[in-house]
Amino acid sequence: MAGATLLISSKNYSSWSLRGHLLVRLAGLAFEEKVVDLDDPVNRKELLMQSSSIRIPALMHDDVVIWDTIAIAEYLNEMFPNAGMLPSERGARARCRSISGEMHSGFAVLREALPMNLRIFRPRFAIWSAVQADIDRITEIWRECLSTWKGPWLFGAKPTIADAMYAPVVTRFRSYDVKMDKVCEAYCQQITAWPEMKEWFAAAQREPEQIDELDIEF
Repeated sequence: MAGATLLISSKNYSSWSLRGHLLVRLAGLAFEEKVVDLDDPVNRKELLMQSSSIRIPALMHDDVVIWDTIAIAEYLNEMFPNAGMLPSERGARARCRSISGEMHSGFAVLREALPMNLRIFRPRFAIWSAVQADIDRITEIWRECLSTWKGPWLFGAKPTIADAMYAPVVTRFRSYDVKMDKVCEAYCQQITAWPEMKEWFAAAQREPEQIDELDIEF
């Protein structure tokens, strides 16, 4: 095999890059990580959600290139079926795919109002009603999964694609001081204690790039 390379943008600002990274780690695939140029107008538009599509992260594996996090997740699950990226039980697999797809295609208001930024903390941040509706739906998903599959991850004893998809939401909740019930707070603690998340967070603190539009004080 020729090996694998994951193209990412910012570790501090890019929720999609974080998802891609976690997915490759879940698969157990050895890979090299390369950071694209944030001054490139296309890459900057993606980070500022001004692009109609998201092409970073992109996984280059042998002779194929895969972008879009759901496509990356399905490709990795196909290539590494023993990694357990999806739950083993059929109903759980269906739910995992459904809530991962919901995260992938939904919650646009939350994304816009609470952009990912791992270097900030906004105590008592004002949450608008439309944003709260997204938060309520996300925490409803978490509670349902944790109740059904008994945690500590969404589908039981080990992380899956769904946890990788929702992990950046946890960083948003932390950055903007979103209050949660005990069940959801425990899940957020589980995500933040994930070794892969701790590595990513530490790297984000060292990242030299700054995007003024995403660091603005509201």
